[in-house]
Amino acid sequence: MLRASPRSRHLFPRTALLLALGSLLLALIPLSAEVHAAQRTGKSWSVGEPGHRRDGVSAVVRLDDTQGTVTLAAHKGATTVLEPAPVGVVTKSADLTSGLRLISRTTRQVAERYSMTTGKQLRRTFEATESRFSFSGAGGARLDLLVRVADDGVAYRYVLPGRDGITVLREASAFQLPASAEAWLAPYTANYERVFSATSASQAADGTYGYPSLFKVGGTYALLTESDVDGRYAGAHLVHEQGSGRYTVELADPEVTSPGPLATPWRTVVIGDLATVTESTLVDDLAPASRIRDTSWIRPGKVAWSWLDGFAGAQRSLPAQQRFVDYAAAHGWPYSLVDDGWKTVTWMPQLIEYARERGVDILLWVHYSDLDTAAERAEFLPRVKQWGAAGLKIDFMDSDAQERFRWYDDVLRDTARHELLVNFHGATLPKGIQRTWPHVMTLEAVYGAEQGNVPASNITALPFTRNVVGSMDYTPMAFQFGTRTVSDAAELALSVVYESGFQNFAGSVRAYRDRPELERFLEQVPTVWDESRLVSGRPGEEATFARRHGDRWFLGSVTAGPAGHQDVPLDFLGGGRWLVEVVRDGDAGLVRERHVLTRRDTLRVPTAEHGGFAALMCRQAPGRDTCDREVSRLPLTALTVTPDRIETDPGTTVEVSARYAVEQAGPAEDVSLSLGVPEGWSVEGDDPRAAEVKTGGELTGRWKVTVPPGAADGGRDLTVTAEYRAPDRPGAGALRVERTARVYVSPPGVDHVSSLPFAEERNGWGPVERDGSNGERDPGDGGRLTLRGKSYDKGLGVHAASEVVVELNGSYQRFTTVVGIDDEVGGKGSVAFEVLGDGRSLASTGVLTSADAARGIDVDVRGVQRLTLRVTDGGNGVDSDHADWADARLHL
Repeated sequence: MLRASPRSRHLFPRTALLLALGSLLLALIPLSAEVHAAQRTGKSWSVGEPGHRRDGVSAVVRLDDTQGTVTLAAHKGATTVLEPAPVGVVTKSADLTSGLRLISRTTRQVAERYSMTTGKQLRRTFEATESRFSFSGAGGARLDLLVRVADDGVAYRYVLPGRDGITVLREASAFQLPASAEAWLAPYTANYERVFSATSASQAADGTYGYPSLFKVGGTYALLTESDVDGRYAGAHLVHEQGSGRYTVELADPEVTSPGPLATPWRTVVIGDLATVTESTLVDDLAPASRIRDTSWIRPGKVAWSWLDGFAGAQRSLPAQQRFVDYAAAHGWPYSLVDDGWKTVTWMPQLIEYARERGVDILLWVHYSDLDTAAERAEFLPRVKQWGAAGLKIDFMDSDAQERFRWYDDVLRDTARHELLVNFHGATLPKGIQRTWPHVMTLEAVYGAEQGNVPASNITALPFTRNVVGSMDYTPMAFQFGTRTVSDAAELALSVVYESGFQNFAGSVRAYRDRPELERFLEQVPTVWDESRLVSGRPGEEATFARRHGDRWFLGSVTAGPAGHQDVPLDFLGGGRWLVEVVRDGDAGLVRERHVLTRRDTLRVPTAEHGGFAALMCRQAPGRDTCDREVSRLPLTALTVTPDRIETDPGTTVEVSARYAVEQAGPAEDVSLSLGVPEGWSVEGDDPRAAEVKTGGELTGRWKVTVPPGAADGGRDLTVTAEYRAPDRPGAGALRVERTARVYVSPPGVDHVSSLPFAEERNGWGPVERDGSNGERDPGDGGRLTLRGKSYDKGLGVHAASEVVVELNGSYQRFTTVVGIDDEVGGKGSVAFEVLGDGRSLASTGVLTSADAARGIDVDVRGVQRLTLRVTDGGNGVDSDHADWADARLHL
């Protein structure tokens, strides 16, 4: 069977795209004189929203006859939301900010329907009035100003005609707020990871501020941002001087160059009451239509994310990643994400297959620099797709420059061809990207949970600022990490309050299991919505949202302030009686309460300090006592082997035991345990079996293993395998999981430094690790000691600056080791190793980097009383200086 190539299947050819844009995005209908929404008054022109309501949104474009300058203002009914502020651009060939003369003006209607794969509302309708003002400048240079006005805001962009290349030096664009307007602003950084603070338009400090910026003028809100930014241009931010209400647009680059004609991004203002602003889809409405024809492979969903429960060490641990896969399978979550650290392991295809057998797809972290050339993408993307990865978390772009947006264009096209979903971290803000490229599930661009100390005031500001413009990967549920600033119920509510196509839940398995009502709610909550409503709120104080998926409503509420209660009007519900299940904070944890209410009722919920609640609602029916729907699940099991490391000698016998437990969602059926040993080794003990192991039950095994008398020194694996079946998968094959005990056969006449007590030790990051690499944080959070692809069972894993001292007391002849930067850092790190005997230098390596080969050291230590192993930074800063003293031996 012939199959269309990914390119022909998913990406519109250029001709088709132009036709689609012409018929869909620019379905512009000329207005008759009788219904003209833009009326000329002297040297100013008013552009109103469709229908031209008296209390509607309008923009006023004014041309100053004397200077030839153009300004734009925005109104909501009689309220001036934006006072007149300059528009125009300066290019290398013309100054189009003054000396302008109007040539012509046309007005049309934009009418459009489209669907999304993510977001606050999947099916959308956009209607706007568009006026094109064509101006002529000095020397006949032309500038077209396009102004669109919808019922939820105003946007404008510049169109520079011509076939030659166009270089823009700056924009004159600015937004002029009334000085007294309330403001919620975040200082600008290229990754948008700063806290929002309340101030006023004029009293905000001098400096640069990022989009989106929120202002309140009387009872009307205005959210400033931009839309439709790609590689033809650069991103922008706002510059402000204290004492003024003006916020000037500044590009990320000193100049941007693009082939002509050039249409710049939309300078966008979402306008209305707070509900209008938060429910607005204007940023997506202004973006180009989808460039992916077949979106059937695009599937948003909940993600098990292990980073905040072990960091890089957990990403290098196959058992740790299998644990998160098992949890996702037990609760119906479709994805598990492996973050930074996995690239030095060899088991990724094995994990992906393990997850696929359990109905879970794997997402993989990657640094953007690994995908910044066509050659790198051509190698990496097909490889991970062949493994079976479902998508990528791409990190550390950290730039709004035109060059970076060109990279976004390339990587989005290539990931779409390979049907790989995308989550951008260390990224720019959503600027319509999820409409144009619907495989983008979410973007970070937020001071999120991984910061560990997000103020409750920022948590309650984000729904009205950052999350308005697109999916936000805040990564909630990290109960085990950082400083808790909101209650458990408020944290749960974020699964509804925050919108993200991928909800990367950051909790540990233990933290989830300690909160069964939270687990139950997270099983039910979706990540995309048919309808979203702001019920009540104020930025920085409180946010209560109702979101509908199918025929069920979900409520989420979070507050920043003292304990009290929330009164929630239910007028967003349909007629009839509704079952309302509320999860709130109780005296001993989360509790669930049930109510039967109608749309005429008000739901009252007590809340803790910085608290909140979550709720699920469905139509009441006879016999119905829950709104929960059936979830596909597998048993959550755990297999442990004791001990997991053994040191022994040839000819000895060791004991190994195993425990298979069903922790949740049991039973497991046809369960068996078996032990595999190296060839030539013998084992005593039966392999246990059980027809069924219920939740809370276990199956154990115990074996005796004899090491042959002539066994060579070195490490061997004893492998325990558990096989079982899941009742919810009749006819499916057995599921398998393996765990190992590592047996190290010691050589004669040798003591390993890692087996001796330390007289002194210090380490740059985390503890000195015995027989493992340095994970920078907790004991045992590293991996195998690995230098240039070779792994070692024994040795020390340290991080510069480090020093380990052992007492020799003159008992040894030689010290040998192999040193280098551990492979786990993936190209980073630089250190210098030094061996000292009684304070005297015996050997040193000079600076070694991760690109250098491992270095052998062999020194005479006869008569030495104290041996010091020292590692110092290589001179480029202490960063990923994971240094290994591999196979460090003292010879008798």
